[in-house]
Amino acid sequence: MTNNITTINISELHLFPDNPFKVRKDEAFDELTESIMADGIYTPLMLAPDKENGGYIIISGQRRFEAAKTAGLETVPAIINELSKDDIIIAVVDNNICSRDTLPSEKAFAYKMKNDAIKHRGKTYGQNVHKLSRDEISENESGRTVQRYIRLTYLIPELLKLVDEGRIGISPAVELSYFPEDLQKSLYSYYVNDEVTPTVSQAQRIRKQLNDGVLTEDSFNEIMNELKPNQKDAVRVPVEKVQKYFKSYKDPKFIEDFIDKAIAFYARHLERQRNRDRDAR
Repeated sequence: MTNNITTINISELHLFPDNPFKVRKDEAFDELTESIMADGIYTPLMLAPDKENGGYIIISGQRRFEAAKTAGLETVPAIINELSKDDIIIAVVDNNICSRDTLPSEKAFAYKMKNDAIKHRGKTYGQNVHKLSRDEISENESGRTVQRYIRLTYLIPELLKLVDEGRIGISPAVELSYFPEDLQKSLYSYYVNDEVTPTVSQAQRIRKQLNDGVLTEDSFNEIMNELKPNQKDAVRVPVEKVQKYFKSYKDPKFIEDFIDKAIAFYARHLERQRNRDRDAR
């Protein structure tokens, strides 16, 4: 690999197709954009020539690339390496997987891409890749963990989004990944209607009944309607009571955080009111 830094026109750069890593336009992105506007880019982007479409594929530096476009830059510093298509996939994953804000869905598809690329590269060179170890996929996570993330790629997008939002844990999500699509859709319907997601135990029992060929609509509903320990003292508010205040916001996590902050604000208001009343006596 070369370490020679060159200057490349932004118009020649593009992301790898089906890149699982997304750039979130958050506060940190705004700060990066402001920094680039003021001082330029310190760390060069890593690129590889795109032999099929021309230009260059971004290996590392996707956020810097997007921030540079937002800042109005026309060129960026870069290091260019000649890589095969499989090696490009592996490099994209290796250079982005350790980001602190990587979502479970991003890891899932990234590990799958790298796994497939390693297998394909091995076949290209006539190697036996049938016993490929998952430990070859990541330097930081065990082969078992990698396999669990790859299983998430079998989830329908709606359930995978709930995993990214932290509403379904990795362990129950892995169990759900073995469910057929229609059953996954039924589970998502439960969440939409009642905000209910299965525990690991519930998912395992549904999966066992499914594998044993004894799962029925009644047994499925019975398991899903079980009262969880953390639901016994839950306060439930009909969705229609809060929807009118959030017409422009559809993200359940945003609404949940907003309500939590509103309650905290009102609680402080009541406490100040009680203090004023006590002082007045």
